[in-house]
Amino acid sequence: MEQDVITNAASTDYDNAPADVSNVGRAYHRKRNCKIIVDSPADLSAEIASRLGVRVIPFSYVTPEGEFVDDLWESRDPHEFYESMRKNPDMRITTAAVTPGRYMEIFEEELEDGLPILYLGFTGGLSSSIDSARQAAEAVQAAHPDTKIYVLDNLCPSMAAELLAIEVVRQAAEGYTAEELYHWASDARYFVQGYFTLDSLHWLALGGRIPPTAANVGGKLDIKPELTYDRTGALSLRGMCRGRKKALRAILQDFRENYVHDPSLPIGIASADADKDADWLEAQIRREKGCEDVVIIRSSISPVIGSHVGPGMIAVAFWGTDRREKLSLTDRIARKVRGGK
Repeated sequence: MEQDVITNAASTDYDNAPADVSNVGRAYHRKRNCKIIVDSPADLSAEIASRLGVRVIPFSYVTPEGEFVDDLWESRDPHEFYESMRKNPDMRITTAAVTPGRYMEIFEEELEDGLPILYLGFTGGLSSSIDSARQAAEAVQAAHPDTKIYVLDNLCPSMAAELLAIEVVRQAAEGYTAEELYHWASDARYFVQGYFTLDSLHWLALGGRIPPTAANVGGKLDIKPELTYDRTGALSLRGMCRGRKKALRAILQDFRENYVHDPSLPIGIASADADKDADWLEAQIRREKGCEDVVIIRSSISPVIGSHVGPGMIAVAFWGTDRREKLSLTDRIARKVRGGK
């Protein structure tokens, strides 16, 4: 499968998809009032990034073979990457945040034509890179007082971040300024939802995110977690399912309960070398009322995210209900303390 495929019910040809996505190379790329930057954990393909006319900041990752740049699968094959993880379960892959210095270089380059910049950064709930971007933006603006750089935490990783970026570009094509886009996206990011499951807890344990004993017990009992991300962009456990099929059905159920149907907005399905499950999930979504002809974007999970979740991750992302309405118990208590604010 291609790394980023857009389909509708009638065709897998990109240019035959509904107008809001098929015109990425035309209406989406009209002259705009600002520069838009995203980063590689948004899981865009190189082709879609080009059609959108956005710059992608690559994150890096380190394997026993050396350091690599996440170049949107231009130099590596997703299947080969994830198959190597399957064959080497003790292989440690580390990732690193982008430095303030690197952000400064990129912002300086993009300011050459005088246009303001909007950067939709990888959520601070999972990476410290957004803090480096803010530091860099402040330094560049101090050196160039007439420039404007807006840095926004997207609060939604992977496929969900791609959906947000696509719609930001469409709004930019309508003539919105960088400041207007910043305020629009500051609210809109809460309406992009994502749910996913993992084939194994092993890679979370290997990276120190859960205790090894929990991963061992989960493996013996065939436990598959269903996860999402909260309103801060941090991962949140939805539940534990016995078996892969039950976990996929749990994802589908959350889609049904939270999806707000709008045929102009695509749905995203992403996987870490799990095409068969992605096919199943797409087929099930197609059976939902109003989703027969909706655009579905299929993506491969980037190595930066994949190194932490392992092969077999499957996710659905979509525009839906407001994530801010789903407060945790502790958040509800905090609201009471603040008088309901």
